[in-house]
Amino acid sequence: MSGKSVLYSNFRIRSWVPRALVKYLGLNVEIVDPYSEEAAEEFAKQFPLKKLPAFLGPRGFKLTEQMAINHYLINSSRDEKIKGQLLGEPTDIETQAEILRWESLATSDLIVFLVRVFQPLVVEGVPYVKKDVDAAWKVVDEITGIYEARLREKTYLVGERITLADLMSATAFTRGFNYLFGTEWRKQHPSIVRWFNTVTAGEILRDEYRDFKFIDEPAKPPQSVNKKKEKKKTAPEAAPAASKPKPEAQAKPEAEEKPEEPKKPKHPLELLGKPSFVLDEWKRKYSNEDTRPVALPWFWEHYNPQEYSLWKVDYKYNDELTLTFMSNNLIGGFFNRLSASTKYMFGCLVVYGENNNNGITGAVMLRGQDHVPAFDVAPDWESYSYTKLDPSNEQDKEFINNMWAWDKPVVVDGTPREIADGKVLK
Repeated sequence: MSGKSVLYSNFRIRSWVPRALVKYLGLNVEIVDPYSEEAAEEFAKQFPLKKLPAFLGPRGFKLTEQMAINHYLINSSRDEKIKGQLLGEPTDIETQAEILRWESLATSDLIVFLVRVFQPLVVEGVPYVKKDVDAAWKVVDEITGIYEARLREKTYLVGERITLADLMSATAFTRGFNYLFGTEWRKQHPSIVRWFNTVTAGEILRDEYRDFKFIDEPAKPPQSVNKKKEKKKTAPEAAPAASKPKPEAQAKPEAEEKPEEPKKPKHPLELLGKPSFVLDEWKRKYSNEDTRPVALPWFWEHYNPQEYSLWKVDYKYNDELTLTFMSNNLIGGFFNRLSASTKYMFGCLVVYGENNNNGITGAVMLRGQDHVPAFDVAPDWESYSYTKLDPSNEQDKEFINNMWAWDKPVVVDGTPREIADGKVLK
């Protein structure tokens, strides 16, 4: 790596591995806090979405997304032995693929569902919805079960040395150990604990974990939730027949009672009322039936254009996309950030093309006729363009069918481009 580069990073765990790699590999990269007084303006200018970590090379080369930055930094090293250890030897494509597999599982699944569990428990303003937290916990259990089974048989996730798979996975597990994985959980997952301690005590990550401590008890639901449950469970006892309540035991006048907190405003799309087209029924049909012969004909038979609208969604910065799996992870992150609107939406975004020459497009149905209330819950929604589709137009209808069936190439500027990957929003 020639010339001075800049890595923008902060306290969030997604910045830890890139920052640790810069130091461990001895790269000519300045580590900068993007929100410091000296750097804030330049950071916003170079990276308008303000996503972290972010990398700026000496010739204007820019990267976001932790996985992409990690691979770039490691490949910038001149130490072939270290590169082979962290990423897999160039001739060992199976090991390389295994490392990428665990990196992806950590960033696309593990950390996402950990956040869905702990944020409602510890972050003020994030609503606690028990069924949603329980559903996320179930996924966390499944993923950690995969890790425990793997590490019961192996010292590290891939091979016999620390790789990027271990670094990425360990930092993802950190938030679990911060808030959720107390003493009892650790007793049930001894292999994960042994591995986590080994990786975080290693030369690469140990500076990031000098003050790290395990918790004894996991975070609990907010106190207000517990009080409401207690109130429902405990019925008021009847006063004994022969006794009279003492004056001081009488209830306080209603005027002195603490007023209830105002209810959180409903999602704006909730105000549109209950539609006749049952979105959950369509989602089940799409998931369980063959798409072309069964699901799509059912959809067009039941779709109500007065209640729902259809939109073509295109990523604005296709020229910045590199590997197709990274583009697909970008879609996954976007869909996760749309979670507040998922009950009003359905659709697919796909990655078309090949590595270093790909794009993102798709078709999404949403409640109402305006796309903004559905999409603006995601901080990065303006990274995409939105074009309303007309289902009575055969070309538009064919595009929707193709996006939801994934069985035909995407036509871009008159050229067919094969679909490499994609994700479903449902």
